[in-house]
Amino acid sequence: MPVNEGTVDRVIRVIVGLAIIIVLAVFLPGAYKWWAAVGLVPLVTGLTGFCGLYSVLGIKTCPLKPRAKS
Repeated sequence: MPVNEGTVDRVIRVIVGLAIIIVLAVFLPGAYKWWAAVGLVPLVTGLTGFCGLYSVLGIKTCPLKPRAKS
């Protein structure tokens, strides 16, 4: 999978994903703790650097790599 997220985007996703998981797991009563899995989406996309929705929409926050001079 190609990387289509920049560093800032990835860091924000990891922080938001962890925050969702922690807050929902701690504050939701027993039967609804599975909702904390919602935080896995931004966490996984932040860790891998690939967002499927970005790919579909043609968005790329990852800076272009400079070409090697020949």
